[in-house]
Amino acid sequence: MDNREINSTNELVVRREKLAALKAAGNDPFEITKYEVTHTAPEALREFTERESELAEGECITVRVAGRMVGKRVMGKASFAHLLDGEGRIQLYISRDGVGEEVYAGFKKWDVGDIIGVEGHLFRTRTGEISVHATSITLLAKSLLPLPEKFHGLTNLEQRYRQRYVDLIVNPEVKDTFVKRSRILSLIRSYLDSKGFLEVDTPILVPLEIGASARPFITHHNTLDMDMYLRIETELYLKRLIVGGMHKVYEVGRIFRNEGMDPKHNPEFTTIELYQAFTDYYGMMDLVEELYKMLATEVCGSTTITYQGNEIDMAHWERMTMVEAVKKYSGVDYNDWATDEDARADAKRLHVEVPENATRGNVLVELFDAFVEDKLIQPTFIYDYPVENSPLAKRKPENPLFTERFEYFINCTEFGNAFSELNDPIDQKERFERQVEAKKKDEPECNAEVDYDYVTALEYGLPPTGGLGFGVDRLVMLLTDSASIRDVLLFPTMKPEA
Repeated sequence: MDNREINSTNELVVRREKLAALKAAGNDPFEITKYEVTHTAPEALREFTERESELAEGECITVRVAGRMVGKRVMGKASFAHLLDGEGRIQLYISRDGVGEEVYAGFKKWDVGDIIGVEGHLFRTRTGEISVHATSITLLAKSLLPLPEKFHGLTNLEQRYRQRYVDLIVNPEVKDTFVKRSRILSLIRSYLDSKGFLEVDTPILVPLEIGASARPFITHHNTLDMDMYLRIETELYLKRLIVGGMHKVYEVGRIFRNEGMDPKHNPEFTTIELYQAFTDYYGMMDLVEELYKMLATEVCGSTTITYQGNEIDMAHWERMTMVEAVKKYSGVDYNDWATDEDARADAKRLHVEVPENATRGNVLVELFDAFVEDKLIQPTFIYDYPVENSPLAKRKPENPLFTERFEYFINCTEFGNAFSELNDPIDQKERFERQVEAKKKDEPECNAEVDYDYVTALEYGLPPTGGLGFGVDRLVMLLTDSASIRDVLLFPTMKPEA
């Protein structure tokens, strides 16, 4: 055990002894249930700044503030401390004459990290810092664990994610990220509400595993004695609502996928899916452009933002079909393939592995992944996807091998997915059945089923509909210049410590 560990252990003992002494003296801080606060730290600083020149001699501004003591300098008969509340930070001046000898003696035993309440008047020190001259102080909660050392801080990334509550205290920029996250969600809701969309909630626990490639989490409902699944999307329930006549709906939904973890993926994450009747995927493109320009301007102050060293112009979006994009970056033209064998031969020539039975559409997607995605730094819509990998999108009337689907990419990352929604129940049923059959072939142990109730809903009639889904977490990463999804999740999924 090194000296730092020994000192830390000693401090844990000392803090508990201090708490025991407080309780023995009838001053248990944990018995206090309420403290009236008149100002946050920024409010106090702002009011004094605005009124300082108007104050008559002897006139003062009295405040009651409360928060965590994050710094303390004891200097004989007077001390300085800093208080951090939910909004900001303010200096405290605490003296024996101001609060009384007995209270001041008790204060000197308080620790950095303690939660305190302070009443006093605002003044400016000789160094010019606006401070609270305390006339009353109250210990509201005792901190039994010390905050990280001032000059070392909480720098271990894994520990920061595990102990986000400490991370928020000692790293102010972390809190700024999550304040922005909340603002981004508020702005999105406000935008969609202004367009006539209705926010709804759909089930998180669902009764069947659908044929999509995402692997679900499985649980068991005891009363019904049946396995249930945490949802991997909100799409099918939202489109049921379109059938029911709710023609503009969206959901901010928590999604769960039992898959890998990396800087862009967490097993649970937040998406926004929205559906609008009587429009198509071009309508969704226009909505994405308008929404992202607004968010960049409101959150970052400009449509030009910086993400991980790249300057991104959110005011200009390129639009390319997948065929055009693959031709541009690989030199291969889908239209030159007369057969699936031609496509597989080109893939082999370009050293891209594809299954032995890959179709032209399958090969096109593989070439896109190999040659295109890592070139799409500026905002780009890639549209018209092969029908093979778009089971919920409407076929293009002029070319049924492709669907009216797009994904959009920024900084070489996919940010969202949209369709002209498939509303032909016969076609949808066939695609679902093929999808489930393929999944069971790849994963014999899975319980994938066709959602025939959704097919029934389509049989009642789904109007032409545009649908869009995008990840909130990646969007927040982009607008806060965060490198990892864990940086924008308050409590990312972590393996328990031993």
